[in-house]
Amino acid sequence: MIKQFEIGAKVAVLDEAFEGVVTKISKNEITIETTDGFLMTYQTHELITLNGSKSVNHFDVKFNLDQIIKEKSDPKLRSFVKEKKSKYEIGVPEFDLHIEKLVPNKRGMSNYDILTLQTETAKRHIEFAIRNRIPKIVFIHGVGEGVLKAELDFLLGRYEQLLFQDANYQRYGLGATEVLIRQSKM
Repeated sequence: MIKQFEIGAKVAVLDEAFEGVVTKISKNEITIETTDGFLMTYQTHELITLNGSKSVNHFDVKFNLDQIIKEKSDPKLRSFVKEKKSKYEIGVPEFDLHIEKLVPNKRGMSNYDILTLQTETAKRHIEFAIRNRIPKIVFIHGVGEGVLKAELDFLLGRYEQLLFQDANYQRYGLGATEVLIRQSKM
């Protein structure tokens, strides 16, 4: 049974927080004047009538209007737990070795030039971290064919004080390497 709407009937919009009075009916569209004085047009299936009762029959489905209004007004709880960090905790430096991040335009560069620039950049960051006693850094290299990762592994293997492993999978996927720097005593 489809609910018939009449001009002057009080209605509520199902998926929005609007109520109003029916001012115009045409086929499947109904124009209402909201309580704020705006004219809005909706399909018949988007509206329910308010006949003074708090539960309404519409399309042979029973709605509890109080429950619908409560669900709209209650904030949704997040399903994840945010990590709390100390205000003194500093983040781990991340260095993106994708060529697009290193140069404004790679046109005219050969694959060899690109790989050389990427490894030289990584070497500069490693030496900076060693000099400044930074305990951990992350290189983002991407997955690709694995050429840059292999070259980075070779470069990192040449330093005695470095340990390296794949970075956090949840955060970076398979496209990053975490470098731990053992500090020597001065």
